[in-house]
Amino acid sequence: MLPILTFSDDQAEAYDRVAAELLSMGIDLEDGGLTPRAEGRASVLAVVGKAGSGKTMLLGALYKAMQAAGVDLVSGDYEGRRRKERRTLAILAPTNKAASVLRMRGVPATTIHRILYTPVYDPQYEKIAEWLTGQGPRPVVEGLTEQALDRAHAFYQTVASIPGALAAAGLRGSDFIKGWKRREEPLDVGFVDESSMLDERQFDDLREIFPTLVLFGDPAQLAPVGQSGQMVFDRLAEGRTLNLHRIHRQTQDNPILDLAHALSDDRLGFDDFERMVEETAKRDDRVVWGERVDADLMARSPVLVWRNATRIRLITAFRAAHGAPPDDLLPGEPLICDGIELPLKHRKKRIDLEARGLIKGAQVIYLGAGNRPGFAKLHVIGAEEPQLSAASIVKIEKPDEEEPFIPHAATMGAAFLHGAAVTIHKAQGSQWETVQVFAPDLYAAAAAGRTEAGIPLWKRLAYVAITRAEKRLMWVVRNRLARPLTPLGIDDLRATPAPALILESSPQDEV
Repeated sequence: MLPILTFSDDQAEAYDRVAAELLSMGIDLEDGGLTPRAEGRASVLAVVGKAGSGKTMLLGALYKAMQAAGVDLVSGDYEGRRRKERRTLAILAPTNKAASVLRMRGVPATTIHRILYTPVYDPQYEKIAEWLTGQGPRPVVEGLTEQALDRAHAFYQTVASIPGALAAAGLRGSDFIKGWKRREEPLDVGFVDESSMLDERQFDDLREIFPTLVLFGDPAQLAPVGQSGQMVFDRLAEGRTLNLHRIHRQTQDNPILDLAHALSDDRLGFDDFERMVEETAKRDDRVVWGERVDADLMARSPVLVWRNATRIRLITAFRAAHGAPPDDLLPGEPLICDGIELPLKHRKKRIDLEARGLIKGAQVIYLGAGNRPGFAKLHVIGAEEPQLSAASIVKIEKPDEEEPFIPHAATMGAAFLHGAAVTIHKAQGSQWETVQVFAPDLYAAAAAGRTEAGIPLWKRLAYVAITRAEKRLMWVVRNRLARPLTPLGIDDLRATPAPALILESSPQDEV
């Protein structure tokens, strides 16, 4: 949950500016008054600051104030009945993992994709959702006991997640989905976290749907590929960006954030920074000076690298260390979704796969072969309903070979690369308890003398990589892999599968 803290001066100023903007759009956070949204008006604000400056705390406080004012929350799971005077808020993140980081902190976020594409639900789902959100009577659902409904209600009072409440009742929300449609009608207010990851197309889509947008982002991160080092909030008009500068008390004794913020010193070179990491590791066990890559950790927390060739070498070493066969995957191997390979005529299937969390960059764990040829059972990290079976094309690259080896190959479906190591670009928006950073790659970036938006590239890479670590940072200085101490497995992901609710329109479990 979000910690209870006193606002810093810059947070208080940003809160007041956002509140004033919302008031001009008909939402009074101070007195709780709501007026219908005025047609034809639009607003975009950005709240930016480095790690530890309190962006998530501010977002959470604004969400609670909006909720107290009577604004309805819109998620990808349920929107409620439309009313003329109704005002709504959607809290969004670019990826499932980024959304799940917010949910763990008490902010009910969903992905941008789940807002752009909305599910068409069975009427039974609507009855349960209306009851849980206080907009309808307690439903009678065939095959669902009173005790199961009580469990769903108790869960929802603690965590405002309809899929979570249904899981507590022994059901899957996906069982109720009859199809998907592209949103046509606009919504109202959107808060977008990790907005440094947005590209221009996503930003345009969001502006089309939300008359009022508040972007939360970190200007020190890496810009999306192809945007010349700029982020979407860099293009906003003067006065539309609110800066958070102060680092909060609870982060000031955090050696990981200390290292990240030290990178802003123009005089700091790579060698000086490495000495700083080494000295920090001697006095604080939250920073580790590593001589070898930890193979066990790679199964759930990828090594972060800059160069693609490094990524491929480390993945090859990881699979060899675990004795993975050359022609198949082992249960427990990590994967990264590389997109959906489907022709345009299969648009509905693409939407279904993406809505289940298989969007480009999603982290996935391989559970085993599916029940049909070319299908794989998968666990999507950060998704509220993480386990599914999908037509999959798994590509594993090998050093010095142009063509990847493909252990699973449906004719079309979700495409995956191996995920034991990922580029720092792909890691944006994600966090892990412990993160390994492959320092020889950052040295190579420093030696190359490359810059991005006037800042040495190695510093941007180091900042992003370091701030992916929630509790522990491992700075790996040698190109070596330690032997794994435990075999790959999936016991940590096991969950009792929810029984399928029998509906005439219920889709198949496999997609």
